[in-house]
Amino acid sequence: MGYNYKIILQYEGTRYNGWQKQGNTTNTIQGKLELVLERMAGYPVEVHGSGRTDAGVHALGQVANFHLRQEWEPGKIMSYLNRYLPEDIAILQAERVPERFHSRLQAIEKVYRYQIETREKRDVFQRRMQYRLGDALDIRVMQEAAELLCGTHDYKSFCGNPKMKKSTIRTIRRIAINQEPGDSLVIMTFWGDGFLQHMVRILTGTLIEVGQGKRLPWQMSYILEARDRKMAGFTAPAEGLSLIKVEYSYPLGVGIGHLDVS
Repeated sequence: MGYNYKIILQYEGTRYNGWQKQGNTTNTIQGKLELVLERMAGYPVEVHGSGRTDAGVHALGQVANFHLRQEWEPGKIMSYLNRYLPEDIAILQAERVPERFHSRLQAIEKVYRYQIETREKRDVFQRRMQYRLGDALDIRVMQEAAELLCGTHDYKSFCGNPKMKKSTIRTIRRIAINQEPGDSLVIMTFWGDGFLQHMVRILTGTLIEVGQGKRLPWQMSYILEARDRKMAGFTAPAEGLSLIKVEYSYPLGVGIGHLDVS
């Protein structure tokens, strides 16, 4: 297998077709990484991400790993990748890790953040990372509903894949919903051991509907029990969502220390 390397990276997902490489396009984050690594190493290199972010979704602390046949100094790998990757993808950290480390299989918690602009116009400099709702939200009832969605549950009602055959049971440790006094921006943060396809965006859409008075907080329990995607709210747009960090039980696999979302 050679030498195993772990990287932490950030990207603005606006112009990409998601993380996962696809046969009909190279316009994915994984595809861009593998293209540059092949150029560096001289042979194909497979990159494993901690999870698949959807088209248009961003990351401040995505984690990935890959194997190289020869030993490379991590700083040189980071420098090479940052030189040849597009401007909207950046490597923040690179390190050599034990052979068996896997960025997806060993992840124990992921943190996502969703940003909602409640006024008509988004911030000019943050517009690509915010969903413009243009409507005031009742944060108190949203928080009440969010508490009912936390814990270990079957989240099939919040899964975007109707053909999902694997377990849809997940644990959400916490959902925080914040809006500073006088500020129009609502920030929702999700901590969980794993998330289903579109799960965070469906949870967000459902909670937005609660904040708009279209749903009542107690209905969250009913939606969970129904195990039916049609019972939950709309899928919030991709642009408001960012993967903030990934946590590992493995000692060297911690997330980005300077991103405090605890």
